Amino acid sequence: MADPSSYRPKPGEIPDSPGVYRFRDEHRRVIYVGKAKSLRQRLANYFQDLAGLHPRTRSMVTTAASVEWTVVSTEVEALQLEYSWIKEYDPRFNVKYRDDKSYPYLAVTMNEEYPRVQVMRGHKKKGVRYFGPYAHAWAIRDTVDLLLRVFPVRTCSAGVFKNAARTGRPCLLGYIGKCSAPCVDRVSAEEHRELADEFCDFMTGRTNTYIRRLEKQMAEAADEMEYERAARLRDDVGALKKAMEKNAVVLADATDADLIAVAEDELEAAVQIFHVRGGRVRGQRGWVTDKVEEITTGALVEHALQQLYGEETGDAVPKEVLVPALPDPVEPVQEWLAGRRGSGVSLRIPQRGDKKALMETVQRNAQQALVLHKTKRASDLTTRSRALEEIADALDLDSAPLRVECYDISHLQGDDVVASMVVFEDGLARKSEYRRFQIKGFAGQDDVRSMHEVITRRFRRYLAEKEKTGEWTDGENDETPEIDRNGEIVGTGPTEDDGRPKKFAYPPQLVVVDGGAPQVAAARRALDELGIDDIAVCGLAKRLEEVWLPGDDDPVVLPRTSEGLYLLQRVRDEAHRFAITYQRTKRSKRFRSSPLDDVPGLGDTRKQALLKHFGSLKKLRSATIDQICEVPGIGRKTAETIAVALARSAPAAPAVNTATGEIMEEEPGTMGSSGEPVAAGAPDERRGQET
Repeated sequence: MADPSSYRPKPGEIPDSPGVYRFRDEHRRVIYVGKAKSLRQRLANYFQDLAGLHPRTRSMVTTAASVEWTVVSTEVEALQLEYSWIKEYDPRFNVKYRDDKSYPYLAVTMNEEYPRVQVMRGHKKKGVRYFGPYAHAWAIRDTVDLLLRVFPVRTCSAGVFKNAARTGRPCLLGYIGKCSAPCVDRVSAEEHRELADEFCDFMTGRTNTYIRRLEKQMAEAADEMEYERAARLRDDVGALKKAMEKNAVVLADATDADLIAVAEDELEAAVQIFHVRGGRVRGQRGWVTDKVEEITTGALVEHALQQLYGEETGDAVPKEVLVPALPDPVEPVQEWLAGRRGSGVSLRIPQRGDKKALMETVQRNAQQALVLHKTKRASDLTTRSRALEEIADALDLDSAPLRVECYDISHLQGDDVVASMVVFEDGLARKSEYRRFQIKGFAGQDDVRSMHEVITRRFRRYLAEKEKTGEWTDGENDETPEIDRNGEIVGTGPTEDDGRPKKFAYPPQLVVVDGGAPQVAAARRALDELGIDDIAVCGLAKRLEEVWLPGDDDPVVLPRTSEGLYLLQRVRDEAHRFAITYQRTKRSKRFRSSPLDDVPGLGDTRKQALLKHFGSLKKLRSATIDQICEVPGIGRKTAETIAVALARSAPAAPAVNTATGEIMEEEPGTMGSSGEPVAAGAPDERRGQET
């Protein structure tokens, strides 16, 4: 691990101008490429105190061994150079999008003497017109089959074309009218190219021109009583309309635009793009990326734009690009796009109307793509097996941990301290085994002490169940098969009298705690105090995704692409989600509590009637029993119980505004976190950070 101060440039060496910089490791490999409006200001951010850097940035600067830069004239040039270097060096700390699949395009080879229509994948070639991408190759072939009767462009390979020219006989498509047969000189090269141009014009969205022209020709043929020709033209119009119907109109103003949406979590991001031409969705594609650097949504959008348009020119870059967040600054990116297109490009966030509605659809697709990516990765049996093996190797376990339990502590500035226990068996979440804990042993904020208490309580229950049933001690094992929803035996274990599995009877092979060395030490100490020495313990620190083992001074660092690390992250994130959900539920319940909740038999209807009658809890507290009895539905005995409950919860002193010294009055009918009225303008909930 390098010290950034060892390669920090001297003051004054870095120019105060736009440019692109590269960080290299000790082997001179480029590990990060970035651009800046001011190289001096940007690079200075990397050489501040390491504690103030984002964990991923800190990991990058400590991996690097040198930094170099190149000065350019404008921010647009910096953007272009950054894209070129990322493509060239493939730096490990830069965001790199990877396609979910190799998308097929409809391509027209305008660089040939006789242009050919075909399906193409992979890198784009110069002089070829591309349309799409499409989700499936068969969708391209269906569209082409409809259009060939109107635009009979060549679709055959070079070998078939040469053989037809040699024999003087066209292929089958030439005989049935779906190819103009330039191979046997039925049309000249110029006429065939004109057909290809018309085909491309139709695919770019200029559809109405050709339909109106064919309808006019059809009417003229009918007037001249050339009914067979009119029928053929009618069928041509039907074919064009059928091809258009395959893409529904989504934008009524025949807009040409690309819509980009981003769905992300802390580890990965999914990007979805809809290509709209002539108001219709002509193509869709998506990427998924690991977030290996500290990055905002706007920066993700900027990288997506580079990936999408870095090698495109002309009409391939639309007049309008709609995004969920704008890059900062947006002007250089917009100027760069305009340069790629050759004319102005509008880069903006849709605010209302059809475009905003379509963007919501794209966003849902992006979210679904992210969920599907995670599900596929998690559900693959081979991947799960490899992940468990990697964990066993990294932690030096005797066998793969088939049952993993993870614990997390959550609170709000020391209030409502709770813990979660989630269970993964064979790499999959087993939600029926999840458990929640309230911290009871002490009050206040102490994650280490809380972790010790939770581990102690969980495994004390395990020992109690083990002792009660005599399992794993005297050889008499009261086990019953556990059956999954498909009726298959998935495991055996101790059960209650009614056949349900005991809550804490199954021991894990691995305990994972959310935290670093202190939390791991607390968990290990709790197990040692209970005499349990056959369960492994580790911790996953969220800041740098390091794995900590008990008693080790240095963490175990798994590769970023490790399936074992990915599984540990999923387990940790699930424990965090489960703990946060429980903590928020408890907090909301506490904030909604009222002294009237302690009155037996007093439901929500009569509580609302009391508050509506008196106007506030303060006035209700000062009311006599006879006055309370005046409320419909409140008898004398209930009124006495209400008066006693309110007297017990009376505040010791009035609330005072510490800034002005005045006594704060309540707003009628509003109630605070302890059941007391909230002063007008005063916040009810104490601010804090959830953990």
